[in-house]
Amino acid sequence: MWARALAGIVAGFFLAAALTGLGCWLAPGPWQQALVPSLVAFIPLWIAAATAAFAFGNGRRAWAGLGLAAVTGFALLWLLRGSGLAQ
Repeated sequence: MWARALAGIVAGFFLAAALTGLGCWLAPGPWQQALVPSLVAFIPLWIAAATAAFAFGNGRRAWAGLGLAAVTGFALLWLLRGSGLAQ
C-alpha cells in the first residue's frame, strides 16, 4: 500500500506536471494565456494520478504505469520543443 501511495505522490506529481506542460503548449494561442488555467488544473490532475495509483495491483505496477506515463508526457514535451511546434 505504501509503495502505491508513494508512486501516486512522486510519479503522479511528474505526470501532472507533464500534462500541465502539454496543456500550456497545445492550447490554441500563446502559451502564456493557458498558464493560469493549467496551473489551476495541476492539483486535480495530481490528485487523480495519486488516486489512480491505487487501481494498480501492487506498488511495482503503480510505479511502472505512472512512471511510464510521466516519461511519455515529458518525451512529448521534448519532441514538441525540438520540432519547433512549441516555444
